[in-house]
Amino acid sequence: MKKNLGKKNWMFPMPVLMIGTYGEDGTPDVMNAAWGGITLEDEITICIDTSHKTWANIAARKAFTVAFGTADAVKACDYLGIASGNKTPDKVSKSGFTLTKSAFVDAPVVNELPLVLECELVSMNEENCNVVGKILNCAVEEAAMTDGKPDADKMKPICFDTCRHVYRLMGAIIAPAFSCGKELECSKE
Repeated sequence: MKKNLGKKNWMFPMPVLMIGTYGEDGTPDVMNAAWGGITLEDEITICIDTSHKTWANIAARKAFTVAFGTADAVKACDYLGIASGNKTPDKVSKSGFTLTKSAFVDAPVVNELPLVLECELVSMNEENCNVVGKILNCAVEEAAMTDGKPDADKMKPICFDTCRHVYRLMGAIIAPAFSCGKELECSKE
């Protein structure tokens, strides 16, 4: 029997999104945000509180990057979720990450994270803190690919567990999508 727990935001998995921006003065910033996902084929929506430096940076530069946290970089990713760009302007250098300017948008790319989405701003909604970006490019380290596609086993992406407030490694493949349930298909009579 299920137990009713009321309104909870417990959705699994929550990807660890690392949002890269430049401030108006060109200072790079990266923040850890767990609340987001793909909302259209070429769009991503992320919830970023309006008090964050990242919100102001996106509003000013109209661009951002989204990299995905990995097991190999969990300490740096976590630090960038704890340290505030409003209080620690050099937090990226303290994290140990290095950055390269995106060739597609006015935002930095984290060199140590294997997959990045390079986005231009579509909209910002102060009421619900949603930032929507149009994906102009997806770049993936060649070493993190198999057969020309990103390989989660090689990247080791992490997820945020909203119930326990811990990071989890994405799990093993258990079945191919769109084929393991074929025996359950209804017959057409």
